[in-house]
Amino acid sequence: MIKRRELLVGSLSAIAIASHKARAANAAADFISGTYAELPGVKLWFTDTGGKGIPLVLLHPHTGTSAVWESQDKYFSPAGYRVIAFDRRGWGKSTADAATGPQPGSIAGDLDALADHLKLAKFHLLGVAAGGFAALDYAAWRQERLRSLVIGASTGQVADKEIADFIARIEIPNIRKMPAVYREVGPSYRGANPEGTKRWIEIDENARQPGASDQPSRTPNTFAKIATILTPTLVVAADADLLAPPALMRIWAAYLKNHEWAVVPDSGHAIEWEQPNVFNRKVLEFVKRH
Repeated sequence: MIKRRELLVGSLSAIAIASHKARAANAAADFISGTYAELPGVKLWFTDTGGKGIPLVLLHPHTGTSAVWESQDKYFSPAGYRVIAFDRRGWGKSTADAATGPQPGSIAGDLDALADHLKLAKFHLLGVAAGGFAALDYAAWRQERLRSLVIGASTGQVADKEIADFIARIEIPNIRKMPAVYREVGPSYRGANPEGTKRWIEIDENARQPGASDQPSRTPNTFAKIATILTPTLVVAADADLLAPPALMRIWAAYLKNHEWAVVPDSGHAIEWEQPNVFNRKVLEFVKRH
């Protein structure tokens, strides 16, 4: 009888612990609030961890939405930052609205409108991959609003011939016809993290809305334009990136007047997703100095 009672107590205790862990996991996943901002030309979906910390705004890659920042939300908010991310126009939950503004607009323009909407003072700006294109575009236009700039795993969409020639030399034939996961997620991650890879694919497949237009930069990114950026900048390369390898990123990064350089090991193009611990730590070490 005593043994049965002990087994029952042990079972109930295990159930209670499992239930607590499940609630904690759900709370961690749901602590970020999401809502819409009615802005010129777009009904913009954004997430905001809130609080009184210095804002850190995140710009997602072409193959994603604000959902790719799960690890960053959970890391930078407890570190004291107000983490804000949005789905670009025509991606995820953000929808274009021709009745309220011209189309397709620019990511930099939508970011500026969101910063006005949220009444942000100076903020940190982080963009990866195609989000890096927009971050450079914004920094060259509105650097007075920025405390710092972080660009990860990005060609910068730089229009100069030197970059175009480099890309032509390294591009794997027909790579753009391959499923995005093979282009952008490194083999180490795909092999070691099947569930994470599955989640990445799910986000990508639900990212771009049918018929959505790419938003161009306000002006083309060029070496000359990058040279006007005086904002303290961290450039983070991924050492197994097929699209924006470190040697390519060093070319355009050299034109930044005030930058630091870092490399994340064993990561493909999806740098913030594949190696969040290393990436987040490098970013935090940088932004807390600015």
